[in-house]
Amino acid sequence: MALVSPRLPRSLPCDGAGGGGRRRRRARGTWCSAIAVDAPLASVSGIRWGSSKLQGARSEMEDDVVLRSDGLAGFSFAAVLDGHAGLSSVEFLREELYKECVLALQGGLLLTSKNFAAVRDAIQKAFEDVDAKLLIWLEQTGKEVESGATATVMFIRNDILIISHIGDSCVVISRTGKAEVLTNPHRPYGKNRVSLEEIKRVRAAGGWIVDGRICGDLAVSRAFGDMRFKSKKNEMLMKGVEEGRWSDKFVSRIQFKGDLVTSSPDINQVALGSDVEFVLLASDGLWDYMKSSDAVSFVRDQLRQHGDVQLACEALARVALDRRSQDNISIVIADLGKTDWQNLPEQGPNYLYEISQALATISVVSLGIWMSSFLLV
Repeated sequence: MALVSPRLPRSLPCDGAGGGGRRRRRARGTWCSAIAVDAPLASVSGIRWGSSKLQGARSEMEDDVVLRSDGLAGFSFAAVLDGHAGLSSVEFLREELYKECVLALQGGLLLTSKNFAAVRDAIQKAFEDVDAKLLIWLEQTGKEVESGATATVMFIRNDILIISHIGDSCVVISRTGKAEVLTNPHRPYGKNRVSLEEIKRVRAAGGWIVDGRICGDLAVSRAFGDMRFKSKKNEMLMKGVEEGRWSDKFVSRIQFKGDLVTSSPDINQVALGSDVEFVLLASDGLWDYMKSSDAVSFVRDQLRQHGDVQLACEALARVALDRRSQDNISIVIADLGKTDWQNLPEQGPNYLYEISQALATISVVSLGIWMSSFLLV
């Protein structure tokens, strides 16, 4: 059965007030609609779920959340899909990605085998197969052929988590109140190790980076779809010449040696011990506007107040809107059922951190005053 019920839709207005029915309204000078996905009615392995989707300030909703509890031998499947250049790729992946994963994982038997190498190879194959099918489908239908989608997938039981990740959504766990980030964004800019590796790979394949975007266009380096950076690279070059984005001379020097965007995922496994309270998966519409530590603290405070995972999920999405998120926002929270939220003591302030921050501020101010005194002489 699907963990998300389609029968009882709730909606959240963009100003954060309650209300019924799906609607579109004016908020802070932008059009935005808010869509909340129902809390699932069933749990597997004692996990309680919450999920929410908000369109935000974007003109279209290109995110989606998939939650499934069937077909994986006691594991649950949770995914956040973040589309771009249209919804077509997300619509295809909504069912097909789960089906391919179930098939490759032999109905979950591999997940229970404790053979991570076999699990990793199976998920890798599932991602590659579904991307190949998506590219064929996009070309055959001619529907938003430039569309693509990132995907971050979790296979979860209350003692183990397996993540398969392409793109810039993110998974974070709360380990006794401390945020632990488990994924890295696949973006072709920045000085961190993952970004530098992505830039190197794109350039080795014959591509180039302009302002953190592949060929000056796409801001993620791993995604499903995006055929113009895979099977239609030469057509992309010709179109760029026609549109005046680059010259014939520039194009004559380009030699492609591989796909500029890949669907090959990062796959890792994490043990969920008694100190892990919940898992938080969200699209970049949250993470670009909120630190992982702040998100974890907010969810813990919510669960301590009322214990309702769905309400906590919806409240977190509203916080992203309040922080002026300009993107679609999709969030999934898996409470592992190991924490007595009602009797959890409040987390006190980190005095050592606060003192160090205060001393750092004093040092900066003192240095500025000292340098100013020399300039005034």
